Amino acid sequence: MWVEFLTAVGLVFVIEGLIWALFPGLFLKLAVLAAEIPLSQFRASGVFAIAIGVLIVWLVKG
Repeated sequence: MWVEFLTAVGLVFVIEGLIWALFPGLFLKLAVLAAEIPLSQFRASGVFAIAIGVLIVWLVKG
């Protein structure tokens, strides 16, 4: 289980790093826009992302 968890964390870092390395200007623009979004919308987006992630893992792992 730990191997799978650490693999998933590593992949998150790879994806985040790719976005920052390939599109730094876009990332900064999105960060500025994100500062204007209400916290409730961020929370709802986080819950949605969690649900999608759980669904993907459930579908893949069966």
